[in-house]
Formats: sequence, C-alpha cells, structure tokens
Amino acid sequence: MTTSGRGRGDRGMFERVKTARKRSNSSTRWLQRQLNDPYVRRSKIDGYRSRAAYKLLEIDEKHKLLKPGQRIVDLGAAPGGWCQVAAVKTGSTDADPLIVGIDYLEVEPLPGVVLLLKDFLDDDAPEALLQALGGHAPDLVISDMAAPTTGHRQTDHLRTTHLFEVAALFARENLAPGGAFLSKVFRGGTENDQLSELKRDYQTVHHIKPPASRKESPELYVLAKGFRGRKD
Repeated sequence: MTTSGRGRGDRGMFERVKTARKRSNSSTRWLQRQLNDPYVRRSKIDGYRSRAAYKLLEIDEKHKLLKPGQRIVDLGAAPGGWCQVAAVKTGSTDADPLIVGIDYLEVEPLPGVVLLLKDFLDDDAPEALLQALGGHAPDLVISDMAAPTTGHRQTDHLRTTHLFEVAALFARENLAPGGAFLSKVFRGGTENDQLSELKRDYQTVHHIKPPASRKESPELYVLAKGFRGRKD
C-alpha cells in the first residue's frame, strides 16, 4: 500500500471549477483544491474515508507508532480515515475490537471499530470510551480534532488548542504505561507549560508535519511516546 498519495496519472492533471452563481469564491477555491488534490484522488482509489488517512500512515511509517494488538482511542473520528488505518495495523476485528472512535458527527460503520456518536467534551465521554474498550487502558490515544473554523485566525487557534489540551488530559489520565499520544495542534499551539507537561509525562516528544498535511495549513501534530504513568 502506497503512502505517497500520488499516482503516476497525477502529473499534469488540473481540473478547473466553473463558478456557480450561488457559490462563493472561497467555496469555489476549496472545491477546486479538493478536485486537484492527489491525496483526495488517492483516498478514493485506496478506499479510505478521507485524505487524512495518509497523515497517519506517513507518521506511522516514520515513527513506527501502530502495532498489532494495540488498543486505540480515536478522538474526533469522523469520517473514519484514522480508524480505518488503525484497525488494519492492529488487527482489530468485530469479534475482538481494539479501536474505539468518538465524534458528534455520525460515522458509517467500520470493521473492527466501535464508534460512539457523542461529543468528546461531554463529561461522561471518557468513561464511555473506557467502557467501549472493555475497561482496558488504551495503548495509544490519537486525535485529529479541530474546531470548526470561524475565519478569525486567533479564535480558531485558541479553540483548536483547547481541544488539544483536553485530549492530552484524557491521555494522561487513562493511557497504559509506555503508551503514546498523537494529536493535531495549530502552529504555536504547544508552548511553555503544555510542552513542559508532555516532556514530564513522556520519554520523547516530537512536532511532526507529515507530507499529506497541506503546506499552507497551520496544522502540526504532536507525538509523545513512552508514557511514564499517571502521577496523582
């Protein structure tokens, strides 16, 4: 399976979108970008729910994150691309599901994945996730969560940073010793106290910009490995 997101037929391909009367210029640019994105085209060929699957594949290819038998929690799972990758890499099955995903958006069923239709920010969400894992501690917590954009850069940054913080808190309170945490954050979103806490709790902490992440996007991923165990 290729993780490059590019096929031989991609070279020279560019599709223009006619601007509809009721479509805004920004919507037209987004649609044109989607139509001409090699990762979008590749995801359809490979059967992934979204181009985001390649971000996880590329991170795993370099950092050897996903392993057979791991129990994984996917925060903000819709539309399911990361769950698809995780289920295959861990060997998760319907008879013995190892992957639990949660999102307030509905996700179509996936083999080997337990999906919770629920907002991760709900107070009872952490307990629901652990119950779905059969009471076991996760070996890996992954999060591709991002707040819906408002168009105001500072506001979007703060909202997505908050999602990172609650994801990091869930990981710190529930990960199995030796586990790992992978989460999206906007550039500049893990600084000072946040980085200090991660370095205290994990043996290694990296910032990653996988090739599948668009160059113009402010998103980065934080990968923390070797969880030292909860310190009350």
